[in-house]
Amino acid sequence: MKTPTLVIHGLLDYRVPDSQGLAYYNTLKARGVPSRLVFFPDENHWILKPQNSRLWYREYFAWLRRYVATGGKAKRR
Repeated sequence: MKTPTLVIHGLLDYRVPDSQGLAYYNTLKARGVPSRLVFFPDENHWILKPQNSRLWYREYFAWLRRYVATGGKAKRR
């Protein structure tokens, strides 16, 4: 595992328990993989609330700008 990973998870997701999402994120961090956790305590598998949806899109596109546009290497800030 070396690919920078954005983990987005909702506490109310019955498809993927929050413990699995958090364990995945913690494993990535422990292995030194660039990763970020965006956690929604009031959402399920789909992020539906307007304010949460805006945050989801901001985080997602920021992640793409940071890693995809640079070939996997983070841009310096």
